[in-house]
Amino acid sequence: MDIQMLGTGNAFAKLYFNTNALLYTEQHTILLDCGNTALLSMHKLGKSVSDIDAILISHIHADHIGGMEELAFQMKFIYKRKPLLFIPESLVTPLWESSLKGGLLQDECGTLDEYFDVRPIVPGVKNELLPGLAVEPIQTDHIPNKISFSYYINESFFYSADMKFNPELLHQLVDRGCKTIFHDCQLRPPGVVHTTLDELSSLPDHIKERIWLMHYEDVKPDYEDKAGIMSFVEQHVRYTIEQ
Repeated sequence: MDIQMLGTGNAFAKLYFNTNALLYTEQHTILLDCGNTALLSMHKLGKSVSDIDAILISHIHADHIGGMEELAFQMKFIYKRKPLLFIPESLVTPLWESSLKGGLLQDECGTLDEYFDVRPIVPGVKNELLPGLAVEPIQTDHIPNKISFSYYINESFFYSADMKFNPELLHQLVDRGCKTIFHDCQLRPPGVVHTTLDELSSLPDHIKERIWLMHYEDVKPDYEDKAGIMSFVEQHVRYTIEQ
C-alpha cells in the first residue's frame, strides 16, 4: 500500500493544506478524510474526483470533512455514481445531521445514502474494506464529547488523524507489530487537543524511529532540527508503507 498526503498541515495551515491523504492499493484509490483543501490539492496533483473509489473518514471537523459537499455533488451530478463511504458506525448520523445535511439536502436527496454507498465499519476490530486494505478503527481522545477515530491499517501502519497523546496505545501498537506511525504533531505547546512534539520526543527511541510527523503548523521550518530521529511527512510525496 502507498500513501500520498494531500496536505500535512493543521486546521489553520495555509502553506501545507489540511492533513488528508490518498491511499493506493493495487486496484483502488481511497481518500482518507476530505477536508477543506482536499480537492484543491488533488487538482494540483492533476487528479480528478472521478479517480476516487472510496472515502474513509476519521471525524467530522471541517479540516477532515469540509470538502465532502463538493465531492458529493461532483460524484452525483457530474460522474453519476455513488462512491463507497467507509465510516465508523457511530459517525454516520453525526456526519449527515451535524455537517452535511445543511448543504446537501434537496427535494430528491434527503439522506447520506443518496450520495454515498455508506459502509459502516466496526471499531476495535479489523474490517476488510477492499482487497489490500484492512482497517481497525480505534476511538481516540481529541475534543471532549466529539467522536474521533485513528486507524490501524493492514496490521502494520498507524494513522493517528487527530488525538491527544496516548503513549500506552503507541506502545501496544508497536508490540503488535506496527512498523510505521503517521502521527499528528502540534509543534508549539500546549497540546490541549493534539499531541505535541515535546510529548512525542519523550517516547523511547524504538518507537520514535517509526514516527512520521503530520498535522503541523506553518512554522514547521523552525522545528525541523528539533524532531530528532522522527521524520516529517511531506505534502504530495508518495510513500510506500512497509507491510
